[in-house]
Amino acid sequence: MNVQDKERLNRLGGVFADNFEITRYYAWYLEYCPEVINREMIDELTRDGDITKKEAIVALLAEIFGIDVDRGAHDRRILRDYLTPSVRLLDAERYTSDPYYKNIRIESVKDGAWELRLERYPAYRAMIAGDMEIHDGFREVPPLGFFTEDFYFPAVLEDGNEWMTLTPVDLDTSREAIERAHGRVVTFGLGLGYYAYMVSRKSDVESITVIERSPEVIELFKKHVLPQFERADKVRIICADAFEYAEHECPKEGYDVAFVDTWRDASDGAPMYKRMKALEHLSPKTEFLYWIENFLISRIRAEKYEELLTLLDGDSERAPRDFAEFLSRLQNPLSE
Repeated sequence: MNVQDKERLNRLGGVFADNFEITRYYAWYLEYCPEVINREMIDELTRDGDITKKEAIVALLAEIFGIDVDRGAHDRRILRDYLTPSVRLLDAERYTSDPYYKNIRIESVKDGAWELRLERYPAYRAMIAGDMEIHDGFREVPPLGFFTEDFYFPAVLEDGNEWMTLTPVDLDTSREAIERAHGRVVTFGLGLGYYAYMVSRKSDVESITVIERSPEVIELFKKHVLPQFERADKVRIICADAFEYAEHECPKEGYDVAFVDTWRDASDGAPMYKRMKALEHLSPKTEFLYWIENFLISRIRAEKYEELLTLLDGDSERAPRDFAEFLSRLQNPLSE
């Protein structure tokens, strides 16, 4: 690389460092203290009407993360380009008016090690509130949401531990896949049946096949959730491994749309995403859609970035020849 390319690479490195910094802040916050901000704090800060609730949340998060705009340009950039645009107040009615929330009643039920019940987000508990926002220049902003009142959502627990939930992020990140569903649809991962329910209601959807590997989850769903579907006749559930089914059965079925949702988050999802992407060519007429795909791409791109830097340091044959090639490989992080 020439001098100009190296300068561009250094600037790009700054973007990836900023991406990592905000992701690290949020991962720590969501893991260890997502409920540290509460209604009393927000009421105190907004009492005089000088700042909004969002501005109060941003100020508190900046204090928690040690971001001080008086310290210099770096902290001002993190606050301006990442923290402020990431924070959003969530409208509870937008989710409680969703057809699934309105029509499917979740009663507290325990069946062996499995339990179906409602869980609660207290007001101002932080949560991821959508897919990763990827901007020009690879700047990545993870949306962080807060309800101003307590919010209840359905959950499946195994031995007292959350196995699957249906939270606002699940609704928001499934919306596009629901809109694009048509004809014969297959979805990998049952959960609480949200995708299957919403898709089965569509007049342009002929059928929805659900692939789920847990017979216990299937039984729980068939007993307590599926009977509430208006169009349960469209739903077929198959107990099978997602990847084996995608490899051996999908090509024979000729589905129009496939929605893959078999992971909890990007950390466990990235390897499964790459594995499923490698099977797409076996079903060329099927459109594959993926839950939280931007988060998955973000993680894979970060790994690709580190890989390319390593190649630049020690493998002249495989290393990018210039900055343009470096960018091209980042834009297509699944390519070799």
